[in-house]
Amino acid sequence: MSVEGAVKSFGAVRAVAGVDLDIARGETIALLGRNGAGKSTTINLLLGLDEPDSGRVLLFGGTPERAVRSGRVGAMLQDGGPIRRATVGELVSFVASAYPRPLPVAEALRLAGLTELAARRVDKLSGGQWQRVRFAVALAGNPELIVLDEPTAALDVEARRAFWASMRAYARRGNTVLFSTHYMEEADGNADRIVVIDHGRIVADGSGERIKSTVGGHLVAFDLAGRGTEGLGTLPGVVSVEVRGDRARLRTDNSDATVLALVGLGRLKGLEVTHATLEDAFLALTQERPAEERATKPKETV
Repeated sequence: MSVEGAVKSFGAVRAVAGVDLDIARGETIALLGRNGAGKSTTINLLLGLDEPDSGRVLLFGGTPERAVRSGRVGAMLQDGGPIRRATVGELVSFVASAYPRPLPVAEALRLAGLTELAARRVDKLSGGQWQRVRFAVALAGNPELIVLDEPTAALDVEARRAFWASMRAYARRGNTVLFSTHYMEEADGNADRIVVIDHGRIVADGSGERIKSTVGGHLVAFDLAGRGTEGLGTLPGVVSVEVRGDRARLRTDNSDATVLALVGLGRLKGLEVTHATLEDAFLALTQERPAEERATKPKETV
């Protein structure tokens, strides 16, 4: 399964600007990006909802349309609402009947955590329960790849936890998951691999730990106490320097060396060392850069 050199524009806006993405069977991949970065357009290309202006998309050796029709690809998109008066079981059964080799309805309901709600009308469900129904509908064709676009948007913490438990049960069957999210902890906690897209291009691709390490695996913070920041950027291991009020935050790939250097400078007030988070890495990777730099900067393959 692959996206090869995909380009997609809408008028003067280039939403996808040359995306290359290989997807291996059994992977769980998180697609991260700011609003307008190209995530949803990339997902639409994978599902055959849009066609690339150039490049190509191959799923299971053929077109996305053929893979979707055969039931090998399932999707859970942001659009769509409940059908009035239909029960959960009726809705999932109806969708399953459209596929040549559907997943047994009882199995789809079990994987989505809906067995006890099979007889409940879908228009009587909570938001979290309806999201699980949408997940069951996406599973109905017995897909080998499932694509989830912001699947937990607007869900509370308990509903999000229940949803990801269901998704992990599906993935443990050897299936492939690609999901987009704005929740960094979801990506870090559930994905084997994280792909960061910005301005229509992939700027990082690797495990969460590797992506965090490429932009400085630790943060070393201390109080400036009225002293300046000159020379901090040249300390051992320091990748970047950020100042918030009277406090400096040094992103570093060698926290021990950085701390020893600060000890030598006598800059110990309020010293704190923490792991960089995926959010820290994401912000560093997607910070605004000049257009010509974005066009030439290679992605971080980690």
